[in-house]
Amino acid sequence: MKEKRDYILSNGVKIPVIGFGTWQIPDGEVAYNAVKAALEVGYHHIDTALAYQNEVSVGKAIKDSGISREEVFVTTKLPAQIKGYEETLKAFEQSLTNLGLDYIDLYLIHAPKPWDVQTDGMEYMEQNIASWKAFEKLYQEGKIKSIGVSNFQPRHLEVLIKNTTIVPMVNQILLNPNVVPYENIEYCNKHNILIEAYSPLATGRILDDERLARVAEKYNRSVAQICIRWSLQKGFLPLPKSKTPSRIKENLEVFDFEISQEDLLLIEKK
Repeated sequence: MKEKRDYILSNGVKIPVIGFGTWQIPDGEVAYNAVKAALEVGYHHIDTALAYQNEVSVGKAIKDSGISREEVFVTTKLPAQIKGYEETLKAFEQSLTNLGLDYIDLYLIHAPKPWDVQTDGMEYMEQNIASWKAFEKLYQEGKIKSIGVSNFQPRHLEVLIKNTTIVPMVNQILLNPNVVPYENIEYCNKHNILIEAYSPLATGRILDDERLARVAEKYNRSVAQICIRWSLQKGFLPLPKSKTPSRIKENLEVFDFEISQEDLLLIEKK
């Protein structure tokens, strides 16, 4: 049986099960070449953000790839420090212009609070609700095909859901074999919110993990491939990132093997 290459979001939209992440990839030639390489080896899902400051290069790479717009799923995000209805509409238009696109496939609130705020962000929920209402407007107008959040905890999601019309379709969170937020996962599953895993390789730190190295050796795979495969088998959507063409390609080569249930448990064990 051929393994599925798309998840279906709660609104029926298809989203490729692996996305190419572009966090910390600098704008210009580096971002352009990385995204171009990803598209050339078969990625059909590119994840960026206004805060990454590389949307222009990402958009240019998508355009120059020659792949039809409908075949590339593009995610971008409302910056964490931008909150409010009109502010959100303005930021969205900026991203659309930067990317050179007519619509965005997935738009996310990047975080419930600005990055430099030390609290849990609950005091920003009124502004997040206003931003979400702008999301709903853009979604209803067809400028966004699906809408979601990032870095939201169940308490943030609970307030958002109770005070708006559309339940987020996605929550993009820090998630890898060494960081498994079970409470958040359970909440999202209950509400049919797809979990996207950013930093699925812990920004490279996980690659030296001896436990994972033993599993990788057993399957004759890289540790990176084991982490990405683990994420897929758990029902998450991993967003691996690399600037190296060979690794970009390797990170996508995870559909021709399966990790046993026993080893899936071992991968998570501390």
